[in-house]
Amino acid sequence: MAATLPMIAGALALGIPAAHAADNPGRDTLAGTRPAWATAKADKGATSNSAQVSARVYLAGKDAAGLAAYAKAVSDPNSASYGKYLSAKQAQSRFGATKAQVAAVTSWLKSAGLKVTGVTQHYVSVTGDVAAAEKAFGTQLHNYTKGSKTYRAPSRTASAPDSLKGAVLTVTGLDNAPHKASHSDQLPGPGAVFKNAGPFSSYYGSNVAKTLPDAYGKKIPYAVKGYTGKQLRAAYGAGTYTGKGVRVAITDAYASPTIAFDAQTYAKKHGDATWKTGQLSQSLPKKYTHTGADECDASGWYGEETLDVEAVHAVAPAANVTYVGAASCMDDDLLDSLSKIVDKHMADIVSNSWGDIEANQTPDLAAAYDQVFQFGAVEGIGFYFSSGDNGDEVAHTGVKQVDTPANSAWVTAVGGTSLAVGKGDKYLWETGWGTEKANLSADGKSWEGFPGAFTSGAGGGTSKTVPEPAYQKGVVPQALATANNAAGNRVVPDISAIADPNTGFKVGQTQTFPDGSEQYAEYRIGGTSLAAPVIAAVQALAQEARGGKAIGFANPSIYAKYGSKAYHDVTDNPTGSGLAVARVDFVNGVDDSDGLATSVRSLGKDSSLSAVKGYDDVTGVGTPANGYVESYRKH
Repeated sequence: MAATLPMIAGALALGIPAAHAADNPGRDTLAGTRPAWATAKADKGATSNSAQVSARVYLAGKDAAGLAAYAKAVSDPNSASYGKYLSAKQAQSRFGATKAQVAAVTSWLKSAGLKVTGVTQHYVSVTGDVAAAEKAFGTQLHNYTKGSKTYRAPSRTASAPDSLKGAVLTVTGLDNAPHKASHSDQLPGPGAVFKNAGPFSSYYGSNVAKTLPDAYGKKIPYAVKGYTGKQLRAAYGAGTYTGKGVRVAITDAYASPTIAFDAQTYAKKHGDATWKTGQLSQSLPKKYTHTGADECDASGWYGEETLDVEAVHAVAPAANVTYVGAASCMDDDLLDSLSKIVDKHMADIVSNSWGDIEANQTPDLAAAYDQVFQFGAVEGIGFYFSSGDNGDEVAHTGVKQVDTPANSAWVTAVGGTSLAVGKGDKYLWETGWGTEKANLSADGKSWEGFPGAFTSGAGGGTSKTVPEPAYQKGVVPQALATANNAAGNRVVPDISAIADPNTGFKVGQTQTFPDGSEQYAEYRIGGTSLAAPVIAAVQALAQEARGGKAIGFANPSIYAKYGSKAYHDVTDNPTGSGLAVARVDFVNGVDDSDGLATSVRSLGKDSSLSAVKGYDDVTGVGTPANGYVESYRKH
């Protein structure tokens, strides 16, 4: 959503069709379909009538207000309806579009001259020329400058005939600015091999860099080689739970061709349970699109899937994992993956390590996403989204903002920490993830410009567009909630886990070596792309603890436990003095033939965001402690 756009009517945010338009008789406006950047100043004139449009008309269903209300009630531990989930078939029957509504919408689109290319229970997709689109949606399409480029967009809010009686939720595709998600910026491109140089610590503090300069008045340890499942399970209170009988789905774009081999090899090397036949499955589209490096960079997503699958299995080794790959990194394709999970109830817990900045989200897409999340909630499905890897986004975009879909009030946004696990797998402490980097001076006697520049950190902050959900009231500090709106807005994240690549997770993946051979290799990785599957796996343990009954949309129960022994309350300075690790990297990412680069990485320096006592916009309510999984037995 555009950073300057005011929140659209709460009704649309909850998937309720917009009101009748007084200035457009006989039409219902589809609020949010004209992007904020389509201004008079940026207007370059009408788009050619013969230019082609590809759009999706999302269906509101027979009872959009009822869907939102039931999704809220069934997720609230204080509601009489709590946990009374519907099957996918029941949900569609009660809240989905009727055959008559689909037929009416299809007929309207065809009568305007558009070609119907697909019909699902969620939307009708169409193609046609600009003239037909303008006729159908009661608007004119103009070209507008957006940054250094020019894109098409409606010059006035789109609408649908009121004879359809609110059957249309929204339409996407009338503007053709790119809407695409990115995975973690911490992921190296797996097309070419990436290796970490040593020295390493095997656990936090095990190998002190005695020959390197001090930081914060003391010698510092080398970065860990990469934590494994045993250490993460101990840190987050897994106990004897393994996620047995729980189904976890993972969505990303594309699919790694070596995932089965890599996941099994990794599990055997690190003491995780061997994957059983059928325990890891994939659900993939018939064809892929936008695969080029200048579009979605398909191979760049292979490492994301590998990380997500291996992290879930490391923490919840008995859970069943289904990978649902999208045809591309574009919103429509990612929405299809999420819808597939909901429509077939493929899992109760869904991990999603992708997103975009809020400024790139538009209200039409937000409504389409929220509808899927609400259908998931009424079925007992919880969605977990990484909060982003660029802190407050100022260094990355110049504008302070949060990421999306993590900003949705209907998902669990997962923030990130730096994690210290000591000898004997003992949990020592966590800080909010935020890294500042300074390089070793040429003479090796100091760190240049210590502590250096901000490089990356857990995404968080206050949404500019999403109203404050009820479950955050009384927990999120007023100063955060009202940062952009006196009435209060959604604050991200909700909960957090390990994310800092300098205290990261070891992952194993088949990669291409300089000689052209493809070989399995391991490297340390982080990002909230790690935090999301770790929390999804912890939720699988919690679901097992409560006898296998689905937790569903977890935020109301996550906030209900706030301040209890269920959480580690994470702060930026847990030891009372500054924290840092020494890191040595291959300059070329493979070997020492081009030399080594030594740097100091300070912990707990997340742009303008701070992890403080209580709720904060880096770590949310905190990270799961020993009491977290067990607390679900009482539900």
